[in-house]
Amino acid sequence: MKVELKTWTNLGVATALAGLTLAGCSGEAGESGESAAVDTAGEAGEGGEGEGGEGGEGGEGGVDIAAAGNDPVIYGSALAVAEAHVIAARDAYAAGQTEAGAEMFAHPVSEVLFEMQPVFEAQGVEDFSDLFTTASQAALNGAGSDEIAGQTDGIIAALRTAEERAPVSEANSGAIAGGVVADQIERAVSMYAQASETTQYGLYLDGYGFYKAAQATFERSADAIKSENPDLAEKIEAALGLLAQAYPDALRPENLDANQGALSGASAGVLLAAS
Repeated sequence: MKVELKTWTNLGVATALAGLTLAGCSGEAGESGESAAVDTAGEAGEGGEGEGGEGGEGGEGGVDIAAAGNDPVIYGSALAVAEAHVIAARDAYAAGQTEAGAEMFAHPVSEVLFEMQPVFEAQGVEDFSDLFTTASQAALNGAGSDEIAGQTDGIIAALRTAEERAPVSEANSGAIAGGVVADQIERAVSMYAQASETTQYGLYLDGYGFYKAAQATFERSADAIKSENPDLAEKIEAALGLLAQAYPDALRPENLDANQGALSGASAGVLLAAS
């Protein structure tokens, strides 16, 4: 399995992770990387470490950091990006991809959380980035899968607490959750297209995480979404069904042969219904 080194910024764990060689996310895997963030104007974030810049319209995780303090969808999408990484990290680690898991735990710190700190502070959210680096170090130290799963649960609990501090908006809960799900679905579809053009594991693993984050968000909010926007709920379910086939588990299949046209069409349908 071919993997490449990711560029690290603003991370105290850079030295510890220097030996890892997982590509993907917003590093050297390509300019678009995780750049599918949706803002309230319906535009995609400009992405990764490219034109978006750090803390600009795209942010390192493809999140519009400047808007996150006022828009609960973008704020929630930033949290979902972090959740996607830790789900992927946990599942990759459990599947034997220990180095990939270790690095995936640490990715959100540089890609999202560092830039989001001013937003979190304004919303009264205490810094919880150390949970990610602690989990990453535990993975590097060869911790058992149960311990890693427990640390993942702790991170997700912190993300849920942060979610409760989302910016106030006139949008209803179903619309907000639906927007976050749409964002994660678009990211998952985008990463699958990139992964299908290379042998890099990181691209596939990123997409797997985005799919799982979309699924988790929908499961928590399905009733509200179905009540407020049945068409959106139906389109989300259809898209998640296709993504379940594209991402059967955290280990990359030998062939990535899911129908990209069908995936892209399903994602577009979700975005349209959520707009």
